[in-house]
Amino acid sequence: MKKSVKTAILAIMVLSLIMCMSAQVLAADEAVTVYVTISDGVLKTAQQPVKMTDTDGDGVLTVNDALYLAHEAEYPGGAAAGYASAEGDYGPAITSLWGVKSGSGYGYYINNASAMSLADTVKNGDYISAFVYTDTVAYSDTYCFFDKSAIESDSGEAFTLTLNAAAFDENWQPVVKPAEGAVITVDGERTQYVTDSQGKVTMSLEGDKRCVISAVSDSQVLVPAACIVTVSEKVPDTDAAASCVSLLIFVAAAVCASVAIGKKDEK
Repeated sequence: MKKSVKTAILAIMVLSLIMCMSAQVLAADEAVTVYVTISDGVLKTAQQPVKMTDTDGDGVLTVNDALYLAHEAEYPGGAAAGYASAEGDYGPAITSLWGVKSGSGYGYYINNASAMSLADTVKNGDYISAFVYTDTVAYSDTYCFFDKSAIESDSGEAFTLTLNAAAFDENWQPVVKPAEGAVITVDGERTQYVTDSQGKVTMSLEGDKRCVISAVSDSQVLVPAACIVTVSEKVPDTDAAASCVSLLIFVAAAVCASVAIGKKDEK
């Protein structure tokens, strides 16, 4: 009896070990995908999906890996032509972004929060935004972002977005403020839609398409935000239509039957 119990316990321990090892293998094989947006005054990539690998061999998946892979996939000539980084006083830093080398400066955010360095780690589903400063005098480029990264909308259906801007308070602590008076763009083209005092805008789009919503301002330098909108034409509810047809047929049959019974009674 004792031997059976010991055997059972050993079997459970072995099974637990196997399950643990299997879980670790599955976790190691699980793909990590992040979404990269790059701009130099205008959007170059908008939430480009990037399947992560450790490109620099430091043993972790970082912002540096994500930007390298985004250039490798989308920039003419790949990362070798468009992206570079180097060790600086505060860790690795960008030296070329989207082909702009030794520019006026670069910024990068993870999930709309300012990153500390290119060595910051990323996880599955993160959104990474990197940009080149275009104001080379006051460095006033203002990072902004929508409250939604993606929207699905029927053609002509109204939806609301809020445009936020990164700022600092009187103690130089990061805060978020509404981006008022920004003109909404669709695939780079200005529209009649403008954000209100709360940064909100209600708009609609026609057709059957996928487009990139962003914003520009005539009063401040905005780092382009990106919201992917998928617009679909309304498809008739075939089930409802079929039900209506069936109902009409039933009513017509009932009327015909009533008329036939009436004529029979007259005879």
